[in-house]
Amino acid sequence: MLTFAEEILLLALDDQMEAFMPLPPQVLKLALSGAFLLELAISGHIDTDLETLRVIRTTPTGNPLLDEALVLLQKSQGLHSTGYWLKELVWNMPQKKERVLQALVEKGVLKVENHKILWVFTIRRYPMMDGKEVQEVRSRLRDLITGDAIPDPRDAVLVGLVHACHLFENLFTREERQLYAPRIENLARLELIGREVNRAITNASIAFAESMSASISGMV
Repeated sequence: MLTFAEEILLLALDDQMEAFMPLPPQVLKLALSGAFLLELAISGHIDTDLETLRVIRTTPTGNPLLDEALVLLQKSQGLHSTGYWLKELVWNMPQKKERVLQALVEKGVLKVENHKILWVFTIRRYPMMDGKEVQEVRSRLRDLITGDAIPDPRDAVLVGLVHACHLFENLFTREERQLYAPRIENLARLELIGREVNRAITNASIAFAESMSASISGMV
């Protein structure tokens, strides 16, 4: 089974370009940090309420990235909010994307290729081995959003992450997104950590847009 972080990276890849879709710099970092917290919550290692996030089980998960996040959470000298821990994981767990990508390579889902442009510049591509994993995730999400079934906890959590990163834009047309917006919003609100991830990513996106606007204005 793929982790939330692995599924998010697959959904953020452009099949044709074999590269990541353009996202504000902090968005993917926050999404992966949120994915780690959500995975730990689903596995029963942490619990959260409206104000605090707590470690309730210290047994290692067996996943290096999740165990690293769990160790960081255990080092806290006091109780902190989910938002606090999202930022802590962003800054204290470097190279998250690269490490999750490596996990996908080791699972045989992706491969890494380096290509030269003009014989000088190197660009990295991430072709999928057969694409069945990403198709499974996309199909699962589409069926969930277009139907009326109650999602299992993992799928409800994934909806929140995908919604926070605006990745439903890659799964549905504009008309479909308008049609299913109420269901997406309702499902995305089912989980406390997911709501905090959504809030953090929204704030990061606004800050990025404002900084870009200021930079463009300064050039005019």
